[in-house]
Amino acid sequence: MTNTSPAPKADTSRLEAESRNATKAQLYEFWYYFSQNKGAVLGLTVFLLLVLMAVFAPLVAPHDPDIQYRDSFLVPPVWEEGGKAAFLLGTDAVGRDILSRLIFGARFSLFIGVVVVSIALVGGIVLGLIAGYLRGAVDTFIMRIMDIILAFPSLLLALVLVAILGPGLINAMIAIALVLQPHFVRLTRAAVMAERSRDYVIAAKVAGSGHLRLMFKTILPNCLAPLIVQATLAFSNAILDAAALGFLGMGAQPPTPEWGTMLAEAREFILRAWWVVTFPGLAILITVLAINLVGDGLRDALDPKLKRS
Repeated sequence: MTNTSPAPKADTSRLEAESRNATKAQLYEFWYYFSQNKGAVLGLTVFLLLVLMAVFAPLVAPHDPDIQYRDSFLVPPVWEEGGKAAFLLGTDAVGRDILSRLIFGARFSLFIGVVVVSIALVGGIVLGLIAGYLRGAVDTFIMRIMDIILAFPSLLLALVLVAILGPGLINAMIAIALVLQPHFVRLTRAAVMAERSRDYVIAAKVAGSGHLRLMFKTILPNCLAPLIVQATLAFSNAILDAAALGFLGMGAQPPTPEWGTMLAEAREFILRAWWVVTFPGLAILITVLAINLVGDGLRDALDPKLKRS
């Protein structure tokens, strides 16, 4: 009697190898189109440096961000007259090292972006899937609520929500996530409506797949490309909105080294100590610009219509 048991194992190994090769090919293709956008590569490099700086802030920062040096109020940067080598970017009005506060501030800004985008993305995907898949009265109800949210200026609505919840970093993140959520809902709904009538969805439905499996296992993976791009752009919007709320006194509260809060504390010193305002503003500008450049590169790499032949 002939033993045929090794054949299925060989077939399984071959399928696994083909799957790994296909994944590698997709990654190579993605990196090829992403790397064609030089601005995106530059933005990714800057963003990765910011992440490393935030992760290793205690090792990178020359001083504790909250220590006040009483003999060094409003010391200018080291290259200015009166600057000190111990404070490369100068100190603020109470003698705290600006460079150290900027480095630790990167932690808060990136943390805000991750939390806000995670909340908005998860909620937006769930609501968008429900609206796009079920349609009818459920779709109308969800989308009218999203339209109402979009009818208000985003920063004004965030201010109202923070005023209701109370000032603070956590409440600011919740408010910003609620403001950004309609964009994910609308994008997910549009993608689901485009995919729900495709042949592979109909085939899965005929095969007996339930509604939840169709929504989350069959349709959702094919809707992720635009959501990834939107999440990247929402990351930069979250950092900007959090900085704006901190500047208005409704976000992170002093002495937290958050960039918007640092700007708020430095308002009265704009004319006599330019460095106190300039460096936090530059940090916000560089971070948001880098993330937006990465978003442009992701759009080029993930959207088949924009891929260059």
